[in-house]
Order: sequence, then structure tokens, then C-alpha cells
Amino acid sequence: MKQVLPKADPERAIGNVFAAARGRLPGGGLVPQIRASAFEVYERTGLPHRGMEDWKYTDLRALIGGVLPLAPRPDAEALVRAKVSAERVSVDQAVKLVLVDGIFAPELSDLGRLKNQVVVRSLREVLENSAPGDMAGLLLSTTSDSAISLNAAMATDGLVITVVDGNAVKRPIQIVHVATGVSVSTFTRSYLQLGKGAHAAIVESFVSAERASGYQANDAIIALVGNEASLSHIRVAAAASDAVNISSAIIAVGAGAKLDLFSMTCGGSISRYQGFIKLAGEGTKVSANGVNLIRDELHADTTMVVDHAVPHCISREKFRAVIDDCGRSVFQGRIVVRPAAQKTDANLTTRALLLSDQAEADSKPELEILADDVTCGHGATSGALDNSLVFYLRARGLSEKDAKMLLIKAFVGESIEEITSENLRDFVTAQAEHWLQAGR
Repeated sequence: MKQVLPKADPERAIGNVFAAARGRLPGGGLVPQIRASAFEVYERTGLPHRGMEDWKYTDLRALIGGVLPLAPRPDAEALVRAKVSAERVSVDQAVKLVLVDGIFAPELSDLGRLKNQVVVRSLREVLENSAPGDMAGLLLSTTSDSAISLNAAMATDGLVITVVDGNAVKRPIQIVHVATGVSVSTFTRSYLQLGKGAHAAIVESFVSAERASGYQANDAIIALVGNEASLSHIRVAAAASDAVNISSAIIAVGAGAKLDLFSMTCGGSISRYQGFIKLAGEGTKVSANGVNLIRDELHADTTMVVDHAVPHCISREKFRAVIDDCGRSVFQGRIVVRPAAQKTDANLTTRALLLSDQAEADSKPELEILADDVTCGHGATSGALDNSLVFYLRARGLSEKDAKMLLIKAFVGESIEEITSENLRDFVTAQAEHWLQAGR
């Protein structure tokens, strides 16, 4: 069935949406000026469109038409529905931090379980009470990407998480984004700082509550991973089937540090996850992997830019997509090797599995190499299930559906297996299996 997305009416032009929301956006001092500057950056281009190379496959100007009004603060009834949805996606033993319609909900969160391992504050609290101008500028930093600039201008809340030097956070921290509204937009932004030698695992889950529909979510996370630190960042987006989800990650990784990044999209009419990773210190290792699970007429875009700025760093990217019906999956992966980044070792592979004749996979792996002593490679393939393997499994007693299911699970598992934590790997696997079962 054709998904019909709510489009902004002419009087809801983004300038009017921003003007109407300014009184509700947190922050004093220099913060309003920083927001206005970010909005000016956005206004130069407006919604991303096909004329922008990085957005050529996901033309938001054509797909959604405009930005919806900002969601109101969640009331008691919305919080009740959000609690049910947040519990449904809880990670075992994780510390849960819940954002409802773009606002941090401490009553649904587990702040007390963190003890002294980590400092967590809401973005709203930091901007309103304790952030000097330079801190506000960091939290609301913008880029040339118009979606991120719009997020900086409109962010209502988020989380500011600080892990001090040498501290290992024992439990995963799960940030649950719950949408409860209808035909509204939300903007959240979080900031994560890991000190030298610190270790943490962050899980982000995007879900919708009962009766939520037609909403637009724009989220960004900025992470600074200190020298010799280790960060696992897992993202699972299962938005409503008529919703829009745009998520951005901007991550800088220090010397001798390790980053494990994984993203899975299995819902939302229009979704895009974009990651900008800078290897800023020597001896850094990055593993960036992902899965798109798409059916009906849904559209999912994963775009990754891995920037090798210094020598002796390693990056690996492994992306898989399963597309059924008239779904469309996009993967754009760019590896940049700067002139000073000698001895770089980087590799990227993307594979798409098409389950119908109408399914579409667009892949664009890129290498931009400005150094001469490197080992770099990339590859992209797409195709249907191997009928000979289906026959092999059926000959051993499996039904055709079970045989295909087993092959799809193995295909997706190539990327999921890169998650180092067994607990988080099991969580992601369960989410993928739920999507597969729903399509049987």
C-alpha cells in the first residue's frame, strides 16, 4: 500500500515553524543567537534534495515537502503510552534513559542505577542553567549538512553524558526515543564524552507508541572518544510505518581508541542514518556496520563518511540490506584518507538481498585517497536468494519458508556478528528476527 506522508501546508513553512517554536526552545545567553545562526545555515539550502550529492537518493524536499509543527510537551497520558513502548524494547541489564516526543522523561528513566560511573544531564538543563557560551556552541554545533543545522536550531532536549578518565561503565546505557504524537516533529540532540581510557556502550532505540503516526523525528548525537577509550554505539530504528526518521552521528576518535558502531533500520516510511567519523589520533580502530530491513514501499538510507586524518589507523565497514516488495535501500559509504594518513588500512563492503522484482538497492562505495602508502578496498554486490541453497535446505526437510528464513538470517548475521557484546548482539538479533517473522 502506498504510504502517504503528511506534508507541511504553505503556511507551515519552516521559517514559521522555527519562529513559532523559539519561545519553547531552551537556553539563554548566547544560545538563541547560536540557534539563529544554525537556522541561517539551514535556510541557505532548505530541506536536503537531489541536487546535493550526498542526498541524491533521498530527496526530502520531494518526499516530505516540509517540516511539521513542533510536538507539544508530553502529557500524563502520553507518558503512560511511552512507558509501555520503552519497556518493550528494553535491553537486558541496561540503564534506560527515555526521551518522549523530544523531551527527557526522568520518571521513565533509571538515573539512580548509574551511581557514580557516569554523569548524565539533560540538554535542556545544561543549556538553561550551566552552559557558558563555548559549551552551548559545542552542544549546538552545526555543519554544512542542512539536516544537522536544522537539528541544532530546533533541538528541544537530549542527553549530555560524560564518562571520566579511566572509568568503565559496567551496564549499557540505552537511550529510548519514543514518539507519541500525530503529524508533529521532534528534534533531539545528545552529547557524549569519553575520557582517556574510559569504556562505555550506548544503545539508541527509536520506537512509536500506540496511536503515534505521521511524525517526523530529527536526532543527532555528537561523541568525543578520548585517547585509549572504547565506545560501542548501537542504533535500532523501528519507527511507525508512516513516519520520517533522520538521525546523524558525528564522532571524533582519539589515539589508540576503539569505536564499534552498528545501525539497523527496520521501520519508518522515510529514514536516513548518516555517520561522520573522524579518526583523529594514531592507532585508532573503527568498525562501522549496519543492516537495512525494508518491505512495502519504505525507503531507508544509510550514509557513512569515515575520515582518516592521521597515520596508522584501521577501519572496517560491513553493510547488509534485505529488501522486499517495493522497498528501497540506499547505502553510501565514503572513505577519506588525508595526505598525512600514511599506513591507513581501510575496507568497505556492502551487499543487498532483493526478495522481489520490484525491490531496489542503491549502493555507492567511494574511496578518496590522498596518501600513497595505504591499503584500501571496497566492494558492492546485490542479488536474489540462491535457489540452489534453498533447494539444498529443502532437501534436508525444511519448508521453503523456513529455508529462505534461515538464509536471510545468515545473510544479516554477517553484519550483526560484528557487535562485540554478546548481550547487545542478542538484542539486535531479536529485533531482526521480529522483523523477519512479521513478514512471513
